[in-house]
Amino acid sequence: MKNTFKIILALVVVGSCAFINPKDSKSKQITVVIDAGHGGKDHGITAEEFSEKEIIQKISNNIKAQNEDQEIVIHFTRTDDEFVSLKDRTDYINKIKPDLVLSLHVNAVKNENASGIEFFINKENSNYEKSKAIAEKLNEKLVKNHSLKSRGIKEARIYIIEKSEAPAVTVELGFLSNANERKYLTDENEQSRIASTILEFIAELK
Repeated sequence: MKNTFKIILALVVVGSCAFINPKDSKSKQITVVIDAGHGGKDHGITAEEFSEKEIIQKISNNIKAQNEDQEIVIHFTRTDDEFVSLKDRTDYINKIKPDLVLSLHVNAVKNENASGIEFFINKENSNYEKSKAIAEKLNEKLVKNHSLKSRGIKEARIYIIEKSEAPAVTVELGFLSNANERKYLTDENEQSRIASTILEFIAELK
Protein backbone atom coordinates (compact mmCIF):
# COMPACT_ATOMS: atom_id res chain seq x y z
CA MET A 1 0.00 0.00 0.00
CA LYS A 2 2.83 2.36 0.91
CA ASN A 3 4.55 1.66 -2.43
CA THR A 4 1.32 2.35 -4.31
CA PHE A 5 0.96 5.70 -2.50
CA LYS A 6 4.54 6.67 -3.37
CA ILE A 7 3.95 5.87 -7.04
CA ILE A 8 0.77 7.97 -7.11
CA LEU A 9 2.53 10.87 -5.37
CA ALA A 10 5.39 10.75 -7.88
CA LEU A 11 2.93 10.83 -10.78
CA VAL A 12 1.15 13.86 -9.28
CA VAL A 13 4.46 15.75 -8.93
CA VAL A 14 5.49 14.96 -12.51
CA GLY A 15 2.05 15.95 -13.78
CA SER A 16 2.17 19.26 -11.91
CA CYS A 17 5.58 20.13 -13.35
CA ALA A 18 4.24 19.54 -16.85
CA PHE A 19 1.90 22.51 -16.43
CA ILE A 20 4.55 24.98 -15.25
CA ASN A 21 5.10 27.78 -17.75
CA PRO A 22 8.73 27.52 -18.87
CA LYS A 23 9.03 31.31 -18.69
CA ASP A 24 8.25 31.21 -14.97
CA SER A 25 11.40 29.21 -14.31
CA LYS A 26 13.63 31.67 -16.16
CA SER A 27 15.17 34.78 -14.68
CA LYS A 28 13.52 38.05 -15.73
CA GLN A 29 16.79 39.90 -15.28
CA ILE A 30 17.93 42.06 -18.16
CA THR A 31 21.40 43.55 -18.57
CA VAL A 32 21.75 46.83 -20.45
CA VAL A 33 24.66 49.08 -21.34
CA ILE A 34 23.94 52.79 -21.57
CA ASP A 35 26.56 54.46 -23.74
CA ALA A 36 26.59 58.14 -22.85
CA GLY A 37 28.00 59.72 -25.99
CA HIS A 38 31.16 61.85 -26.01
CA GLY A 39 32.79 63.10 -22.78
CA GLY A 40 35.99 64.78 -21.65
CA LYS A 41 37.77 66.54 -24.52
CA ASP A 42 35.00 65.36 -26.88
CA HIS A 43 32.13 67.81 -26.33
CA GLY A 44 29.96 66.52 -29.15
CA ILE A 45 27.36 68.99 -30.39
CA THR A 46 27.37 72.44 -28.80
CA ALA A 47 24.77 75.22 -28.91
CA GLU A 48 24.93 78.43 -26.90
CA GLU A 49 26.29 77.37 -23.49
CA PHE A 50 25.09 73.77 -23.80
CA SER A 51 27.05 70.71 -24.91
CA GLU A 52 25.93 67.26 -25.96
CA LYS A 53 28.25 65.51 -23.51
CA GLU A 54 26.71 67.34 -20.52
CA ILE A 55 23.09 66.77 -21.56
CA ILE A 56 23.62 63.08 -22.18
CA GLN A 57 25.55 62.70 -18.91
CA LYS A 58 22.64 64.20 -16.97
CA ILE A 59 20.15 61.87 -18.64
CA SER A 60 22.48 58.93 -18.01
CA ASN A 61 22.83 59.92 -14.34
CA ASN A 62 19.05 60.10 -14.07
CA ILE A 63 18.72 56.58 -15.47
CA LYS A 64 21.19 55.34 -12.86
CA ALA A 65 19.51 57.19 -9.99
CA GLN A 66 15.97 56.16 -10.91
CA ASN A 67 16.63 52.47 -11.44
CA GLU A 68 15.33 50.63 -8.36
CA ASP A 69 14.50 47.39 -10.16
CA GLN A 70 17.00 44.71 -9.11
CA GLU A 71 16.16 42.76 -12.25
CA ILE A 72 17.41 45.61 -14.44
CA VAL A 73 21.21 45.61 -14.37
CA ILE A 74 22.63 48.71 -16.05
CA HIS A 75 26.26 49.36 -16.91
CA PHE A 76 27.60 52.67 -18.23
CA THR A 77 30.47 53.24 -20.66
CA ARG A 78 31.24 56.41 -18.73
CA THR A 79 29.95 57.67 -15.38
CA ASP A 80 31.39 61.17 -15.38
CA ASP A 81 32.90 63.73 -17.75
CA GLU A 82 35.69 61.54 -19.07
CA PHE A 83 36.92 60.71 -22.55
CA VAL A 84 36.49 57.04 -23.45
CA SER A 85 37.52 55.90 -26.92
CA LEU A 86 35.02 54.12 -29.16
CA LYS A 87 37.15 50.96 -29.07
CA ASP A 88 37.34 50.98 -25.27
CA ARG A 89 33.58 51.47 -25.08
CA THR A 90 32.95 48.57 -27.44
CA ASP A 91 35.48 46.28 -25.73
CA TYR A 92 33.73 47.02 -22.43
CA ILE A 93 30.33 46.25 -23.96
CA ASN A 94 31.48 42.96 -25.48
CA LYS A 95 33.10 41.89 -22.22
CA ILE A 96 29.82 42.37 -20.37
CA LYS A 97 27.73 40.67 -23.09
CA PRO A 98 24.53 42.63 -22.36
CA ASP A 99 21.05 42.03 -23.71
CA LEU A 100 20.93 45.53 -25.14
CA VAL A 101 23.07 48.59 -25.86
CA LEU A 102 21.56 52.08 -26.06
CA SER A 103 23.98 54.76 -27.25
CA LEU A 104 22.51 58.15 -26.34
CA HIS A 105 23.15 61.37 -28.29
CA VAL A 106 21.58 64.66 -29.34
CA ASN A 107 21.61 66.13 -32.82
CA ALA A 108 22.29 69.43 -34.61
CA VAL A 109 22.21 70.74 -38.18
CA LYS A 110 22.41 74.14 -39.86
CA ASN A 111 18.66 74.14 -40.51
CA GLU A 112 17.24 75.39 -37.19
CA ASN A 113 13.79 74.10 -38.13
CA ALA A 114 14.95 70.47 -38.17
CA SER A 115 13.49 68.55 -35.25
CA GLY A 116 12.63 65.13 -33.93
CA ILE A 117 14.13 61.97 -32.55
CA GLU A 118 15.79 59.37 -34.73
CA PHE A 119 17.37 55.98 -34.37
CA PHE A 120 20.31 54.31 -36.05
CA ILE A 121 21.06 50.63 -36.47
CA ASN A 122 23.74 48.80 -38.42
CA LYS A 123 23.42 45.80 -40.74
CA GLU A 124 26.87 44.56 -39.74
CA ASN A 125 25.63 44.02 -36.20
CA SER A 126 25.08 40.29 -35.63
CA ASN A 127 21.77 41.13 -33.91
CA TYR A 128 20.48 43.45 -36.62
CA GLU A 129 16.86 42.26 -36.55
CA LYS A 130 16.67 42.51 -32.76
CA SER A 131 18.23 45.96 -32.92
CA LYS A 132 15.61 47.04 -35.44
CA ALA A 133 12.73 45.70 -33.34
CA ILE A 134 14.07 47.44 -30.23
CA ALA A 135 14.47 50.73 -32.09
CA GLU A 136 10.90 50.53 -33.36
CA LYS A 137 9.51 49.94 -29.87
CA LEU A 138 11.56 52.68 -28.22
CA ASN A 139 10.65 55.09 -31.01
CA GLU A 140 6.98 54.43 -30.39
CA LYS A 141 7.31 54.88 -26.63
CA LEU A 142 9.28 58.14 -26.77
CA VAL A 143 6.88 59.63 -29.31
CA LYS A 144 3.88 58.62 -27.19
CA ASN A 145 5.27 59.70 -23.81
CA HIS A 146 6.84 62.99 -24.92
CA SER A 147 4.80 64.03 -27.97
CA LEU A 148 7.95 64.06 -30.07
CA LYS A 149 8.24 64.01 -33.82
CA SER A 150 9.95 60.91 -35.18
CA ARG A 151 12.44 61.04 -38.02
CA GLY A 152 12.40 57.26 -38.21
CA ILE A 153 14.85 54.40 -37.98
CA LYS A 154 17.87 54.59 -40.25
CA GLU A 155 21.01 52.65 -41.01
CA ALA A 156 24.46 54.08 -40.41
CA ARG A 157 28.10 53.06 -40.08
CA ILE A 158 28.49 53.99 -36.42
CA TYR A 159 31.31 52.21 -34.61
CA ILE A 160 29.49 51.34 -31.37
CA ILE A 161 26.43 49.79 -32.98
CA GLU A 162 28.49 48.04 -35.67
CA LYS A 163 31.08 46.45 -33.38
CA SER A 164 28.83 45.60 -30.43
CA GLU A 165 28.03 41.90 -30.25
CA ALA A 166 24.69 42.65 -28.57
CA PRO A 167 21.60 44.32 -30.07
CA ALA A 168 22.59 47.98 -30.30
CA VAL A 169 20.77 51.20 -31.13
CA THR A 170 21.99 54.79 -31.37
CA VAL A 171 19.29 57.16 -30.11
CA GLU A 172 19.32 60.83 -31.16
CA LEU A 173 17.03 62.47 -28.59
CA GLY A 174 16.45 65.73 -30.43
CA PHE A 175 18.14 68.76 -31.99
CA LEU A 176 20.15 71.27 -29.97
CA SER A 177 20.03 73.47 -33.07
CA ASN A 178 16.24 73.74 -32.73
CA ALA A 179 15.18 76.32 -30.12
CA ASN A 180 12.18 74.34 -28.85
CA GLU A 181 14.04 71.06 -28.59
CA ARG A 182 17.06 72.77 -27.03
CA LYS A 183 14.77 74.07 -24.29
CA TYR A 184 13.31 70.58 -23.86
CA LEU A 185 16.66 68.76 -23.81
CA THR A 186 18.27 71.15 -21.33
CA ASP A 187 15.34 71.19 -18.87
CA GLU A 188 16.14 69.10 -15.78
CA ASN A 189 12.55 67.87 -15.41
CA GLU A 190 12.44 66.76 -19.02
CA GLN A 191 15.81 65.03 -18.69
CA SER A 192 14.37 63.11 -15.73
CA ARG A 193 11.29 62.20 -17.76
CA ILE A 194 13.39 60.94 -20.67
CA ALA A 195 15.34 58.74 -18.26
CA SER A 196 12.10 57.44 -16.75
CA THR A 197 10.73 56.55 -20.20
CA ILE A 198 13.91 54.67 -21.11
CA LEU A 199 13.73 52.72 -17.85
CA GLU A 200 10.07 51.87 -18.44
CA PHE A 201 10.97 50.66 -21.89
CA ILE A 202 13.78 48.44 -20.57
CA ALA A 203 11.42 46.96 -17.97
CA GLU A 204 8.95 46.05 -20.71
CA LEU A 205 11.65 44.04 -22.52
CA LYS A 206 12.18 41.67 -19.59
